[in-house]
Formats: sequence, C-alpha cells, structure tokens
Amino acid sequence: MSLVADPPIVSADGRQSPTALAVARGTQRLLVAHGMACVAELPLASGRRADLVALRHDGELWIVEIKSSIADFRVDQKWPDYRTHCDRLFFATAVHVPSDIFPMEAGLIIADAYGAELIREAPEHRLHAATRRSMMLAFAHAAARRLQALHDPTGPYGEG
Repeated sequence: MSLVADPPIVSADGRQSPTALAVARGTQRLLVAHGMACVAELPLASGRRADLVALRHDGELWIVEIKSSIADFRVDQKWPDYRTHCDRLFFATAVHVPSDIFPMEAGLIIADAYGAELIREAPEHRLHAATRRSMMLAFAHAAARRLQALHDPTGPYGEG
C-alpha cells in the first residue's frame, strides 16, 4: 500500500470535465518526458485559449487541444485557428473516444491521468519569427506569473 495518494485532479476554473483534466495531466507527463515545458490554458493573441502549449528546447511550439468526448469534438470547431500560434497542432483524447474522428491535419495523443502515447505526429507548419517571439513571451510571462502566485497566493498576479 502506498503512503502517498495521487494528487487530486482539480480544475482552476471549473470549466474542464474530470476526463479532460485527466487527459491534460497525462499529456503533460508525456510532453515533459520528451523534454518540453508546458503551460495549460494559455491565452492567445487571437482571443482564444489553448488547452496546452508546449515549448521544446529549440523553441518549437506545440498546441494540444484536449477533447474528452465525441460531442466535445463536434461542437468545438475552432481548432484550425490554433495553427497560426504553433509549429505543430495535436489533439489529445481519452482511450474511449474513437481516434478516427480526429483530422489527419493534426497529431493525435491518447492519454489518461497517468500518462499518454503519441499515436500520430503532427505536420509541421513553422511559425513566423514575430509570432514565435510573441508566443514565447506569452508562455514565459504566464509561467512566471503562475509560479509567483504559488509562492504568494494573495499577491496581485491576476490570471496568467
């Protein structure tokens, strides 16, 4: 018997389902295992909010759109808009969601709360330099503000 329980999977804003939170957690573990740093729920210049943004050591940026069900995928058709903010676009989903509903124009990750598997690589579409700079600054700013908020929960950090 383990003395350390799994940490609860808690949504900061209450919008994500337990399945989506589990998929996000497992996907982040996969991305970190591939040497990437991740920021969840990153606001984009377009006004959209990316579920996960991952930054590789060489500056390559991935966006992962999490879909917890067939209905979640069908009602949310904004995913093509994310292409202008990343080098590679992926969907991440749970094992019970049929993988054939996801377009071939994006990569595919299957995940649960404990890990994930990269099923299909995403096609590369390199960002323009100015967009890459903007995304990297947004990523760094959000990560730093969230870290500051952990150290000083009552501080004036706002949403990051």
